[in-house]
Amino acid sequence: MHKIIVLAVLLIGALLFTGMPAEAWVGCTCVKLGSPAVCTSGPGECTLKNGGACVLPCDYQQPKKANLHKKKSKEA
Repeated sequence: MHKIIVLAVLLIGALLFTGMPAEAWVGCTCVKLGSPAVCTSGPGECTLKNGGACVLPCDYQQPKKANLHKKKSKEA
């Protein structure tokens, strides 16, 4: 019986450390009537800003920042 408990603890530990990548952030799938489902950063953003309901968890990735400065091309 003791061996089974130790094996179960080791398996649970292995599952916890191999489940998600370190950079993943858990967000929620925001659903609003008349619009497609969107992954938001959390329930607060979904209900307050979008007026929807948080249904399922999702992997939220922050949008990339826009590049404001354009690089000038060098003409030879």
